[in-house]
Amino acid sequence: MPAPKTKAKGRAVKDKWKSKNWYDIMAPEMFNRQKVAETLTDEPEKLIGRVAEVTVQDINGDFSKMHIKLRFKINDVRGTEAHTYFIGHDMSSDYVRRMTRRRKSKIDMVVDVRTRDEYVIRLKPLAISGNRVRSSQQSEIRHIMTNVLTEFCTSRPLDEVVKAIISGQLAKITATACKPIHPLQRVEIHKSEILIPGIIPEIVDKPEEGEPLETEAPAEPTEESEVIEESEEIKPEAADQ
Repeated sequence: MPAPKTKAKGRAVKDKWKSKNWYDIMAPEMFNRQKVAETLTDEPEKLIGRVAEVTVQDINGDFSKMHIKLRFKINDVRGTEAHTYFIGHDMSSDYVRRMTRRRKSKIDMVVDVRTRDEYVIRLKPLAISGNRVRSSQQSEIRHIMTNVLTEFCTSRPLDEVVKAIISGQLAKITATACKPIHPLQRVEIHKSEILIPGIIPEIVDKPEEGEPLETEAPAEPTEESEVIEESEEIKPEAADQ
C-alpha cells in the first residue's frame, strides 16, 4: 500500500538530518582563528578538504570590503571546530565590472611569486587607466608590476602578503611604481591562488599541566580546491558590529 511507504520514506529523511551535527568553521591564524561560518555533517571526516567562502565583511564587519571574498580549506577537525588554511581570494564580478567600464584601458596580467615561508602564490593584478595606453607603455607597466610584486612577496611571509592585498597596501605600492610610465586611475590585486602550500601550522591543543603534548599532522593539502557539496549547508557567521 502507498501510504505506509510514504511514511517510511519520511521517517528515513528525518532520521538522516537528525544524525547530522553543526560544526563551527574557524578562520586561519592570520585571521585570529575566529568563527566565520557553520556547516552540517554526520561525520567529521567528511569536512576535510571542503572549501568555505566568506567575505572580509563577514570577518571584521568592514562594509567597504564586502566585495573581497576569501577562500578557506578545512584541514583539521577538533571537537565541533573545523580549522582551515587560506587558499586564495577573489573580488566579486560586479565590483570588477564597475572598475572596467567603457572608454577605460585595462591592463591585467598573472604573476607567480614565492613568499618568504615557501608558499607559491599566483597573483592577478588589474590596472585601470582613464585614457588610452600605448602598447609599449602597457609592456613597461606589466614589467614594473611583476618586479614590485615579486620583491614585496619574496621578503615577507604569506600572512603579511594576504593582509597587504586585503588592505589595498600592495595595490597602492604597485600603482605608485607605475605612475612615471602612465597615470593610473586604479590598481587592484583582484585575485590570488595558493599553488604550492608552504608549512601549514599544526593546530595544537594546550595540554593539562603534567600531561605530555601530543600533536597530529594536518591532512596533506591538494592543489585542486574541492567544491562544497550542495547538501551540506555552510552559513557565514555574522560579524560583530
